[in-house]
Amino acid sequence: MTHVPHKADPPRTERRIAVLGAGVMGVGITVLALGHGLPVLLVDVDEQRLDRARSGIEQELRMAQIMGSLPADVTTGRLETATTTDAVGDATAVVEAITEIAELKAKALAEVSARVRPGTPLISNTSSIPIDELAGHAERPAEVVGTHFMNPPYLIRTVEVIRGVRTGEDTMAAVGSLLTALDRRQVVVRDAPGFVTSRVLHPMINDAARVVQEGTASVEDVDALMEGCLGHPTGPLRTADLIGIDNLVDSLRVLHQHTGDDGCRPCDLLLDKVERGELGRKSGRGFYDYQEEN
Repeated sequence: MTHVPHKADPPRTERRIAVLGAGVMGVGITVLALGHGLPVLLVDVDEQRLDRARSGIEQELRMAQIMGSLPADVTTGRLETATTTDAVGDATAVVEAITEIAELKAKALAEVSARVRPGTPLISNTSSIPIDELAGHAERPAEVVGTHFMNPPYLIRTVEVIRGVRTGEDTMAAVGSLLTALDRRQVVVRDAPGFVTSRVLHPMINDAARVVQEGTASVEDVDALMEGCLGHPTGPLRTADLIGIDNLVDSLRVLHQHTGDDGCRPCDLLLDKVERGELGRKSGRGFYDYQEEN
């Protein structure tokens, strides 16, 4: 029997992305998609966060275009926002980019899985949570796949793609096609806590913070040595500010829980900064002061 699309269904060749979560990564992924001409529905339960996101997206689009990191000959996609997932049904892909807490991500994926059409990839942008753990909460686990976009997504062209043990071939093909449309290079890895980038980077940042905590060197000196001697492009502690120190702590806790590696237990300095609200660039202060920039 031939399927006749509903009037509300967009043609399957027309991409429409739904992004869940209007935090730093949700905004960055939205900017990347809009800048490549794709319409985006950005969903967040907090209307005030959505208001801030709309303003931030406009600013980041301008900055990305000035920097030449988005195609100059493409009309910016249309942005819609919502506080519920009611309208995700006609999305051709859903990118979940909410807080790095497994229970919240699982709940979001379960909710959208019941709303989207079969065959729609459900992409969890997670830095550490095993994909198969999240896939078990979706109606169709084969449609769940992981990505780990680096911040900011419109500047960093390589994306870590995590294939869960139940992720289907059609889902992998759809994600690859989407990343090609976004002019991103994908590197596919197997499912594991922290995958590759976080499993290597986040414990290293934790150690860098511990060195400062123990008084061995200052924040600036740690970053200068890692940049000048080891070729790290920004230094681990400046990178922590870019990631968000609260996000980093959440990721380290997931890694510690799943691996038992004490090197992944967040050090006291990171925990103290989260308690004081010194979360990095997004809060105006982390290991460095950004208040004049904000």
